[in-house]
Amino acid sequence: MEKRWVYKILPESTLTEELSKAINIKPQLASILLQRNITSFEKAKSFFRPSLNELHDPFLMKDMDKAVERLSQAVNKEEKILIYGDYDVDGTTSVSMVFDFLRKQYKHLDFYIPDRYTEGYGVSRQAIEWAKENSFKLIISLDCGIKAIDQIKLAVSYDIDFIVCDHHNVGDALPPAYAVLDPKRPDCPYPYKELSGCGVGFKLLQAYSIKNNLPLEDLYSYLDLVAISISSDIVPITGENRIMTFYGLKEINTNPRPGIRALVDIAGFKKELDVTNVVFGLGPRVNAAGRIAHAKGAVHLLLSQSDEEACHFAKLINEKNILRKDFDSNITEEALLMIEKELDKSSKSTVLYKNDWHKGVIGIVASRCIEKYYRPTIILTKSNDYATGSARSVPGFDVYEAISRCAELLEQFGGHMYAAGLTMKIDNIPAFRKKFEEVVSSAILEEQLIPLIEVDLKINLQDIDYKFYNVLKQLSPFGPQNMQPTFVSENVYDNGNGRLLKEQHLKLSLQQGNSHPIDAIGFNMAAHYERICSGEKFHVCYNVCENDFNGKKSLQLFIKDIKYDI
Repeated sequence: MEKRWVYKILPESTLTEELSKAINIKPQLASILLQRNITSFEKAKSFFRPSLNELHDPFLMKDMDKAVERLSQAVNKEEKILIYGDYDVDGTTSVSMVFDFLRKQYKHLDFYIPDRYTEGYGVSRQAIEWAKENSFKLIISLDCGIKAIDQIKLAVSYDIDFIVCDHHNVGDALPPAYAVLDPKRPDCPYPYKELSGCGVGFKLLQAYSIKNNLPLEDLYSYLDLVAISISSDIVPITGENRIMTFYGLKEINTNPRPGIRALVDIAGFKKELDVTNVVFGLGPRVNAAGRIAHAKGAVHLLLSQSDEEACHFAKLINEKNILRKDFDSNITEEALLMIEKELDKSSKSTVLYKNDWHKGVIGIVASRCIEKYYRPTIILTKSNDYATGSARSVPGFDVYEAISRCAELLEQFGGHMYAAGLTMKIDNIPAFRKKFEEVVSSAILEEQLIPLIEVDLKINLQDIDYKFYNVLKQLSPFGPQNMQPTFVSENVYDNGNGRLLKEQHLKLSLQQGNSHPIDAIGFNMAAHYERICSGEKFHVCYNVCENDFNGKKSLQLFIKDIKYDI
């Protein structure tokens, strides 16, 4: 599939020179910092050396004072508290964090994760009834609740208070909770809007610790869970998220709790973990518990007190993940065949429905479909006599907004710009497919239907050395809005040492003019082999990384795309 290379705007040369001299780095690196709005020595120091002291005052969040007051009151009166969370990674890490933190000082609490298949997403009526039957007086919802108006009304009628900790977009009205913590509330002055659900829960615990003179160091040990939620929920790794991810990864790599240590071991990681490892290695395994069985298994894993207990739960979850992969592969194959046979190739969107698809993997399948047919995609399946689905989008297109414009055909929906969930009557699917296509077609730009690679800079291969790479490394942790820098070098060639690995991957030794050779790897790029090995020059788009083979470390280019002049 052809890709667009879109170059970021270069900063003014005078600013680049000033910053380059101020922090003693190459102009190319100074340019990358300026593109990230790091414009001075002080900002660079803060960026390269994140500090927990730079976390915002949690009491800046609307309703935080009320939330802390109600939680403290429940503890003082020995009321039963229920920690409630969604069944995905963000929800299960949130529940694990808040429950574990509170149980160390308070015993009258329990946690509740809804069943994906019998209760669905968010706060369920079944959970409210269970809370009433078991005499809970306070429910703290995490990563959900912002749209649970009817369910929270029911809880209030049962004399159960709610503290909502959510980060999703607000609906037409706020739920009637005792306190609603959501930085996306229009009336919330909190300066950072992109927290994960677990991040909002962390701010509640931070405020509670400050109010009750509890040592913040104890709370900071939970940043490993926050980092997993931030990485897996694909929220921006900027501001507070970057600080918490930085320290959370340190915790994972140096002092992991038993559950995380067991996950790392079963995933087979031997080196230091980064965000990518979390997203593709830890996150899917935590998610698999709720996709294939019940997500409380993930909470039990993360709450494990011993390595033996953690190992037991990690093995169970890993088995679910293997099963999830099989479902994912088979359903993706079916979905791609449906697109090929049934859908108009000129469509700007994809909406697919099959009643026996596994509900736990349809979000993954939507992402897989976008990899081949690059357009906003919704995958639906049957659940409780309704069609329920997951939506995924392409960069720059707000799929949540598009779905909201079809609201009259839906029972419920929620989510973010790039990922959303929805439920509708099965009979409404044809009308929804038609309306959604109309909405997408009227709003999406043609260029948004071509895969995008955002390029930071055009550089020469001779600019790349270990000093250059070591500065790049300090820009991590990488993720949305702080992606690993991507470069383009033009008119490069293979010096004759190029070869194919497993008949599908390119392994090259690149030069540019008389530059020193540098190794490069291009996965699934065998189609370029003949042209490149004939000596033809080309333009290469890549990240700079380090290869560690048999203890020998060397710089290597990770190729993202290749283009030719003709």
